[in-house]
Amino acid sequence: MAHETVDAFRSLEAKDQHLKTKRMRSDEDREAGPHVVLLPKGAVPEYIKLTPYQEFSWRTMGNYVKRRGMRDEMMEENLVKAHMKIRPEEYFAVIYMTTVIAAVAGTVAGVVLAIILWGVSPVIALLLGVMLPIMIPIMVMFVLKGSPKSKAKGRARNIDKRMASAMSFISAMASANVPVDVIFKELARQPVYGEIKSEAEWITRDTELLGLDIITAVKNGSMRSPSTKFQDFLQGVVTTTRSGGQLKPFFMTKVEQFEKEDKLLMKQTMETLSMLAESYVTVVVAFPLFLVVILAIMAIIGGTAASTVMILWLVIGLMIPMSMFGFIFVIWNISQD
Repeated sequence: MAHETVDAFRSLEAKDQHLKTKRMRSDEDREAGPHVVLLPKGAVPEYIKLTPYQEFSWRTMGNYVKRRGMRDEMMEENLVKAHMKIRPEEYFAVIYMTTVIAAVAGTVAGVVLAIILWGVSPVIALLLGVMLPIMIPIMVMFVLKGSPKSKAKGRARNIDKRMASAMSFISAMASANVPVDVIFKELARQPVYGEIKSEAEWITRDTELLGLDIITAVKNGSMRSPSTKFQDFLQGVVTTTRSGGQLKPFFMTKVEQFEKEDKLLMKQTMETLSMLAESYVTVVVAFPLFLVVILAIMAIIGGTAASTVMILWLVIGLMIPMSMFGFIFVIWNISQD
């Protein structure tokens, strides 16, 4: 569910009932299948709409996908974990449509470059004319197929780095004897917790809109969460509740655990940044200076000034900027994690 579901949760609250925990349903009730959920008067369901390009891809490639009857459970799981609002069949249609367009574009580009470069080098022109129509569609298909998994990993990193603060919020509410379903409902209204808020929204959706009991909703949330830490936490909530344990000590233990893990991770990050700083001074500052001096001395002694000047231009204009941008990207990526 998207962030708009929070407004739906507010509209579904009833007076004097929002602090009551839903009762655990029996196994027979759980297996009863679809059932009627009463909504307030005037409530309108929210439909998931495809983008115009997704609709075009589905109309064009939908029959082909249906005929092949492709079933990719891993893709379906990654789409759910990435919170991408599209069915696997529709996403496969988008992949195939984009691949066909990329193949056409690669063929046109290959032919144009082959014609331009034929007079310069027939071998290069022939290689480009053959490789571009093949490599571009393959790369596009590879990127699109890996996109849901990549987005799910991004959500997992976002969840992991906010686990300690979210656990503090949960344990504080649990200390006030707030029911578990209300805790997740309030967590779903806190945008400061990033993707944890989205996970809490899904759990609240299951309890408020689909009529599931909180334990079943938490269990379902643990199975579709992309973060291993959040999965373990939700499974611990289910196990503790079903075994008759108390959730308040469990939450306090989790707070201490995630705080220690964050401190350890911060220490490792600082050590990594320290090592990168030393490497930066050696590789980007000291080494190019020594290389320039050595090349200048060799040019004076050997008399090959033209080739030495070319090498110096490569060092100054290519090697140093690429090294700097490489270090900047690595440090930025570490800071994001």
